[in-house]
Amino acid sequence: MQGIYMKDIVVIGAGKIGGAIALMLAETGDYKVVVADRSQEQLDKIDRHSAISTAAVDIADRAGLVGVLKGKFAVLSAAPFHLTGFVAEAALEAGVHYLDLTEDVATTKKVEELAQGANTAFIPQCGLAPGFISIVANDLAKRFDSLDSVRMRVGALPQYPSNALNYNLTWSTDGLINEYIEPCEAIVEGKLVTVPAMEEREEFSLDGVTYEAFNTSGGLGTLAKTLSGRVRTMNYRTIRYPGHQAIIKALLNDLNLKNRRDVLKDLFENALPATMQDVVVVFVTVCGWREGRYMQETYANKVYAGVVAGKKMSAIQITTAAGITTVLDLLAEGKLPAKGFVCQEEIDLGDFLANRFGQVYSLEKIRMREAV
Repeated sequence: MQGIYMKDIVVIGAGKIGGAIALMLAETGDYKVVVADRSQEQLDKIDRHSAISTAAVDIADRAGLVGVLKGKFAVLSAAPFHLTGFVAEAALEAGVHYLDLTEDVATTKKVEELAQGANTAFIPQCGLAPGFISIVANDLAKRFDSLDSVRMRVGALPQYPSNALNYNLTWSTDGLINEYIEPCEAIVEGKLVTVPAMEEREEFSLDGVTYEAFNTSGGLGTLAKTLSGRVRTMNYRTIRYPGHQAIIKALLNDLNLKNRRDVLKDLFENALPATMQDVVVVFVTVCGWREGRYMQETYANKVYAGVVAGKKMSAIQITTAAGITTVLDLLAEGKLPAKGFVCQEEIDLGDFLANRFGQVYSLEKIRMREAV
C-alpha cells in the first residue's frame, strides 16, 4: 500500500482478537508480526503464516517485554484490560508506537499520562466501542452548527439467540463483566457525570428487530471529554435482545456476583456457549441545529460474521480487529499524529472507511456483499 513499507509489529495477546489482527496484517504483505503471550498453548493456536512468528513472554516481565518491542514500529495490545497498562509502559520505554483495544476508563487515563511528551504515538481504544463508534459520532457531530444530543449504541449479538439471556459469548469475558459493573461516563444537561452501569434501559427497533439498550462502561471513550461543554446530552449504551438486562441485574445485584467476578466469569464461560454466528449492530443518533433548524442525523449499520484474510471470523473479531489495523495503517501512512496522545475522534471517517481494513464497515461494501 502506498506510504507503507514492511514494518515490524508486535501483537500482545494470542486470543481470538489478537490472532485475527495478526492474520489480517500478515496477509497484506506490508507487515511482519510477532504475537506475544505468556501461554505457549495459546501461541500454538495462532494461524501459521510466513509473516507471523510468536514469542512467549509474560506482560508483567517488563525487561522481557521491552526486549520484544525494541526496534519494532508499533505494539498493538489485545491483552485483557487490567494488563494493558503494562504494555503501554513497555512501549514508552522501548520507543515504539502504542495502540490498544481497551474500554477501561482508568487504563485510558494512564495511557494519556504516559503519552505526555512521548516521541511516539499512543492511541488507545482502537476497537469497536470505544473506537469506530467514536469516529462515527464525531463525524456526525461536525455536520451541525451546534449540538443538542449524541446517543451511541453498539451490540455484539448472536444471530440466533436460543437461551434466556438471548446471548452468546462473542468476546472477552473479563471485558464484558467490566462493562457491566464499572461506572459509566455521560453528559447530562451539559455536565460530565458518572452514571451506574445496567441502568436507563430503553427499547428501539432496527430492520424489524426489537432491541434493548442500557448503560455500560467505557463506550464513550475520550469523546465525552472532547465534546464536553458543547453538547447537552451524550451517552453510550450496549445493545442486547429484550430480557437480557433483567437477568444480568439479578445476577449482579440479587446474587451479589458483582463482588464475585471469578464466579460470574466461571458461570458465563461454562454456561453460555460461544458462537461464530454473530452480528454487530452500530446505531448512532445526533441532534442539533443547522442553519437555524433543529435536525437529526443517524448512522445505522450491521456487520455479520464472514471470511476475512482467508479465514472465517466472527463479526466481533472482524470489527474489532479492523478497527485497530485501520488505525495502524493510517499511522503508518502519516495520516495521524506520530507523537503523543491521539484520540479516536481525530481520525477522519472517510479515511477510515476508504482503508483496506476499514472497508469491512462500509455500508456500500456490505450491500454489495449481500447482493452477491
